[in-house]
Amino acid sequence: MVGSGLSNQVGAAVAALAFPVIGPVGVVAVRQWVAAVVLLSAGRPRLQSFTAAQWRPVLGLAVVFAAMNLSLYTAIERIGLGLAVTLEFLGPLTVALAGSRRRTDLGCALAAAAAVVVLTRPRPSTDYPGIGLALLAAACWGCYILLNRTVGARLPGVQGPAAAAAVSGLLYLPVGALVLWHRPPTPTALVCALAAGVLSSAVPFLADLLALRRVPAHFFGIFMSVNPVLAALVGTVVLDQRLDHLSWLAIAVIVAANATAVTTAARPGPSSDAAEPAR
Repeated sequence: MVGSGLSNQVGAAVAALAFPVIGPVGVVAVRQWVAAVVLLSAGRPRLQSFTAAQWRPVLGLAVVFAAMNLSLYTAIERIGLGLAVTLEFLGPLTVALAGSRRRTDLGCALAAAAAVVVLTRPRPSTDYPGIGLALLAAACWGCYILLNRTVGARLPGVQGPAAAAAVSGLLYLPVGALVLWHRPPTPTALVCALAAGVLSSAVPFLADLLALRRVPAHFFGIFMSVNPVLAALVGTVVLDQRLDHLSWLAIAVIVAANATAVTTAARPGPSSDAAEPAR
């Protein structure tokens, strides 16, 4: 689980190294292509047998998949890895708390809201478009979870996510080709983009599957809460993106709110949202 989380965040940091050459769009395009190859190999979806009722949520998942990664990577370019991933994490936290009337969950929601206010407090360097993109990524992640429920109910195994990744990769073919044509990648930038695809797609996907064979899905869901901390640490070490003490405190509050919400909720089964494979 540690390897999966670190790989995901190191992949995002490595991707940021290619932004000056091919930009977030070019990097995301390469990542989507890598994800499509990995998930198609793992899921082997029988696309010709999909019904219209199965294709509809798959197509929705593909669009959300594409928008989520693009908005996140663009946010990372503008506001840094730690802040972007922390704000994106509000997506699954919102889904976990939505509709709950428990006092504990209300407390978690209020604590997370206060932490967001601290993270986005007005400063001379505040990048509001970047914050907006990170929150868009959060909304996409929430939709991703909800759509995955439908896809998982209508298609066996990982056929649905594999098909969605393939469609998302196809959507990025013309966009990625155009960007790479106008902004030719250097060998270093191309290696960084490919490495980002492997580290943020292939490695977490396989590591999560192996981890879920050894630990309960509930514990896995709790451990996912540390991803914002890992992102902030990787951003500091790899990209020299340093956060102030208040930002670190706000990240800790959001992590604690999510961990508390998951811990106090009913224990999920093996196929729950907490056990979803890496995106």
